[in-house]
Amino acid sequence: MNETTANSALVTFAIYLLGVFVLAWLSSRVRRKKEFVGEYFLGGRSLGLWAFALTFAATSSSGGSFMGFPSLVYTHGWVLALWIASYMLVPLVGMGLLGKRVNRLARQSGAVTIPDLIKARFRSESVGMIATLLVLFFMFFYLLAQFKAGSKIMTTLLQDVAIYQSAVNAVGGAIDGLPWIASAEPDYVLCLLVFAFSVIVYTAFGGFRAVVWTDVMQGIVMGAGVIILLFLTLGQVGGLTKATEQLKEMTPPKTGIGIVTLGQAQSDMITLPKGAWLRLPDGGIARLAEQASLAKGETQTEAKLLKITTPAEVDRIEPTDFGFTVTTTFTANETKGYGNGLKGVYVSAPGPHPEREDGFLNIWIAISFFFFWAFGSAGQPSNMVRLMAFKGTNVLRNAILAVSVYYTVIYLLLVVIFCCARILLPGMEVDSDRIMPELAAKVTGDAGVPWLAGLLLAAPFAAVMSSVDSFLLMVSSAVVRDIYQNRVNPDASEKSLKRLSYLVTGVVGILAMLAVLNPPQYLQSLIIFASSGLAGCFLMPMLLGLYWPQITAKGAIAGMLGGLGCHLSLYIAGYVIKGKFEAFKLLEFDPFIWSLVVSGLLCWICSIYKSSPKKYT
Repeated sequence: MNETTANSALVTFAIYLLGVFVLAWLSSRVRRKKEFVGEYFLGGRSLGLWAFALTFAATSSSGGSFMGFPSLVYTHGWVLALWIASYMLVPLVGMGLLGKRVNRLARQSGAVTIPDLIKARFRSESVGMIATLLVLFFMFFYLLAQFKAGSKIMTTLLQDVAIYQSAVNAVGGAIDGLPWIASAEPDYVLCLLVFAFSVIVYTAFGGFRAVVWTDVMQGIVMGAGVIILLFLTLGQVGGLTKATEQLKEMTPPKTGIGIVTLGQAQSDMITLPKGAWLRLPDGGIARLAEQASLAKGETQTEAKLLKITTPAEVDRIEPTDFGFTVTTTFTANETKGYGNGLKGVYVSAPGPHPEREDGFLNIWIAISFFFFWAFGSAGQPSNMVRLMAFKGTNVLRNAILAVSVYYTVIYLLLVVIFCCARILLPGMEVDSDRIMPELAAKVTGDAGVPWLAGLLLAAPFAAVMSSVDSFLLMVSSAVVRDIYQNRVNPDASEKSLKRLSYLVTGVVGILAMLAVLNPPQYLQSLIIFASSGLAGCFLMPMLLGLYWPQITAKGAIAGMLGGLGCHLSLYIAGYVIKGKFEAFKLLEFDPFIWSLVVSGLLCWICSIYKSSPKKYT
């Protein structure tokens, strides 16, 4: 984006953010007249159809949906349609299977949080405390992924604004030499600070009702943004048929190492930015996968590169003009991945993968993810909280249909859009989590409507904010309600509960921000780790607790801890075997499947050896 385009997009985006803060302010005024805990954490259990449907949809459609998922579509192609297919069943499974019974139990017991609900069902303080600790553990990982996503979006939006560049330079000087964040990019650090401050303030200030109201607005923004982006993208690639023909001719790029050489030594330190294009001696072209710096007088440095292998792309990409001569060599990494040099891998299963010989999505992983999305989302405490807050059965029934249609539209269109993005933005594998904001900026600029970039960037930003506010509120409720009010000080005044809620929301947000100052590489990996972990721990105890009267507190505890142990064991095994943050897939099944099996079996085994069952009616 040029500066004029960036300023136009920034104005549109600022209007959206202003709307978020206005809704938080209005929510705080409504809340003043009502009991604090029930209103702040559940909005008075009074959600109607559209508020319930859109807050459920927006909370589930997190930064993974608009940042991590597009990154995977861009990298692996059309096979992601199969990978995400069962997400359209999430409302049917999550709302239909649990909704009515969760809502009824919550009203009967007066529960405000999911640990509160579980404690009431099993009449056990121990069950409630374990549930609280599990929520705190996994939600923190979820927050890390969302904070990274929000910062990446703002980085793209602001990159060509002059005052922002001055601020980035100032931040770069401030963090230079600091042990934890010195390796982080200054623009990312600045945007992370701004994003964290914004979302912490409006969540702490407005509470659950503000979260719901902003989710409604954000759900509308997400839907409109995706539809607009579809038309702009298809228009610029010449239609879906033409785009598919081009994708069929593409081959995956290669990663490797290069020696970057300057034509002559420079009088000052030189920094070649990440993403710069460099011409290779054989006429090919490669992109810098990391920033390359050369001290005064130096002429050579080693850097990671991404080499484009599709001839049509090589011909149309121009090397970056630095104002001086730069040459580079390229040595490809040794890899046994699937798709190297093969045409058609982006439009067929299993999709290319740089490391796995069987590709991105073999049949067993596809089956795993079919169950993971449908049932894993049902097991998320952040979604269960919504089930505690709707008005009645008619609202639930209509919301199932509304959210199913919403998800079908959103995810199908995202697959189409980001398969086409490979044609418009080659080489984004160097930072594929930024493909959504980069594509929004490109297509609006090329279409002559730069102000629309602000709206399109608001779509993924809305998805991130709608998840962060929900997760912050869940963590806050776990500390304030489940630990402080229920166990430390049952007679706490509303004033002290209010102050503690604000404090905990702020502290948790700040801790998450500090943890992600040195960001994890893969956003979607964190989201899958947290969501599968939560579902593996909570789904079977909750499901059996609602439908099987004989399950005991010991069975619920065994199920939660068994799901946790299985989940962590498979991730630890994956790290030991592969040397990176990736789960070990026993018999090619995702850890979620095994966690669910272990959790369910332990719930049953430990419950049949009971003394006096506490039946749920």
